[in-house]
Amino acid sequence: MSEATFEEISASDFFYRNRDIAGFSNPSRAIFAAIRELVENSLDAAESIMVPPDIYVRLSFEKNVSKETQIYRLRVEDNGTGIPPRHIPLAFGQVLYGSKYKLKQQRGTFGLGGKMAILYGQITAHEPATIISSTGSTHIFMFKIMIDIQRNRPIIMDRKVLLNKSGWRGTIVEFALEGDYFRAMPKIIEYFKQTAIVNPYANLTFVDPRGRLYRFTRATTVMPEPPKETLPHPYGVDVELLQRLIQITPHENMLDFLRNHFHRVGRKTAEKFLEFSGIDASKNPKKLSHEEVVRLAQKLKEFKEFIPPDASCLSPLGEELLRTGILKELKPEFVAVHQRKPATYSGHPFIVEAAIAYGGEIPAKGQFLLYRFANRIPLLYDEASDVATKVINSMNWRRYKVTPDMPIAIVVHICSTKVPYKTVGKEFIADRPEVRREIANALREVARQLQRFLSKKEHVNREKKRMGVFSRYLPKIAQFSTKLAGKEKPPDIEKLLRSVSRLELE
Repeated sequence: MSEATFEEISASDFFYRNRDIAGFSNPSRAIFAAIRELVENSLDAAESIMVPPDIYVRLSFEKNVSKETQIYRLRVEDNGTGIPPRHIPLAFGQVLYGSKYKLKQQRGTFGLGGKMAILYGQITAHEPATIISSTGSTHIFMFKIMIDIQRNRPIIMDRKVLLNKSGWRGTIVEFALEGDYFRAMPKIIEYFKQTAIVNPYANLTFVDPRGRLYRFTRATTVMPEPPKETLPHPYGVDVELLQRLIQITPHENMLDFLRNHFHRVGRKTAEKFLEFSGIDASKNPKKLSHEEVVRLAQKLKEFKEFIPPDASCLSPLGEELLRTGILKELKPEFVAVHQRKPATYSGHPFIVEAAIAYGGEIPAKGQFLLYRFANRIPLLYDEASDVATKVINSMNWRRYKVTPDMPIAIVVHICSTKVPYKTVGKEFIADRPEVRREIANALREVARQLQRFLSKKEHVNREKKRMGVFSRYLPKIAQFSTKLAGKEKPPDIEKLLRSVSRLELE
């Protein structure tokens, strides 16, 4: 019997072997995922400095690999914050290194997407990626980078420093990758359209391999307030996080430890909790035994008097911006928007925003058009598994005078410090009871607004038909009445019709 062999692999090597996990499962899915990840990084980079994003994406054909797959060159430019030169190699050449690990709302969750796109490009096209960036200083820095997959380290193939005479600020990422654009094209175009809906303050430009230009122009320069970094909430803490906090804390008693390391825990709340858990307020947290740390984690979840987390770490789009985006891209006859108050699941704050649009340029397809977003990211795959789909299917729409054959689009946006994705690929949201409840309540509110609109529209149409009957027969009645009364001049029919119309429509 042969002896088992044990070995250690790097994070790069793990994702090289398991790229399906991150959404790079086949050539068409991979080219979509690469564009999406880099565009989202660009949006975050611009929003972090409150600059309306200008993002340019170009995908150009290089060569054929087979009948189904080709090598393309992808270039993404933005006007974001830029990256300091000392961070560029690691930011693009080391998996699980980045700026996405703060506890606040961000599009990126794992610091993985951009590096995964470059890694996929390297293993399919075998060429280095070119990174050009400037923070607006006097210099522009250019790197050509490959990833040492076994060691998870960047390999710098070339490095140049250029004078920044124009004061440009931003980042350009360019690399080759294998893909099947023509199968991915519907999803890519739909991705840009939906990104324009939920980011109405962004200019998005996409040039495809045939040279076709798709431009989504911003409708406003108003941007949502950026989220603030926050502390962990006691209800979302586990033993591992507690041990990490204990290792780094400068505080020498439990009272100060709780007040300074946890979200919305003041002096009185900390004193009540310590009394509830039976822990001495003056005890040094570094002297807690492992059993005491485990017990502390359990008591943090059991204590009912912690204040729910606030929403300062979140950046919802807001009703006006969401309405602006929907009107710009969908051009409906009617739109209703509703933003829920902050809620929590497992100690993580989240906000649900929902909208329903009717008529106009929305097609009637026999089923509702559903647009799903999480932290302003369009979710285009696995719609049937998403919690929003389950909520929509469970609602009694007929009570709102709504049927699936109507031209209706439904928008659901969830923003959170930790969106409950089911997969690393960020394709659909898990069915958490708290999230399901908030989505259901938001959809009921916008459905009621649509019901009022449809009822009014039905009433107006009914009265228009009645007025049509009046306008057809009243002239004849007027003529007959004039003759019957022996008069020469008939009554003013238009005045009568106007008065009847005004009374019926009030």
